[in-house]
Amino acid sequence: MPEDPDWEAYKVPPTRTPASDRITSVPNPVTFLQTAFNYVVDTPVTYFREWMERQRSKNKFYYYHQKFRRVPDLSECLEGDYLCFFEAEAQWRRDRMVDQEIVEIIRERVRACEQREGPNHLQNCAKEVEQLAQVTKAYQDRYGDLGVHGNARTCLMKQKHRMMEERKAQANASQ
Repeated sequence: MPEDPDWEAYKVPPTRTPASDRITSVPNPVTFLQTAFNYVVDTPVTYFREWMERQRSKNKFYYYHQKFRRVPDLSECLEGDYLCFFEAEAQWRRDRMVDQEIVEIIRERVRACEQREGPNHLQNCAKEVEQLAQVTKAYQDRYGDLGVHGNARTCLMKQKHRMMEERKAQANASQ
């Protein structure tokens, strides 16, 4: 390697960037507007947000662990108590979603067992399949034939009709 590098081959970039020459002595309005925006809008909003975050961090609310109190069933509501009707309907919808998730979890367990056991899944997954049959039958008894627009009132009427049919079947069996 030569001791003296060829400066023409390897040009060195300038060490300093030249400063722009101002043409006027009037201050730049953009910097004035940016500073005014910062003090008038941004700073108060930032302080308010930081204050709100400090308040929220003191008492955290986990929406996904929300526990609802059990409300009276639709059959326990008084006539004309529309608030009770609304709460019972909301409770019924939550119960229906929970029951749907229970069925889905059991179904996933059966699928996982079938995947894990392979060809022997009929023998080794009999307990899970029986549990799925029970859960599905219970769900179908309660929510089946209600359709998409089912509500607590139609579910209660379905339960009433099912109980009346069971009583008739018992009365006919005992005679």
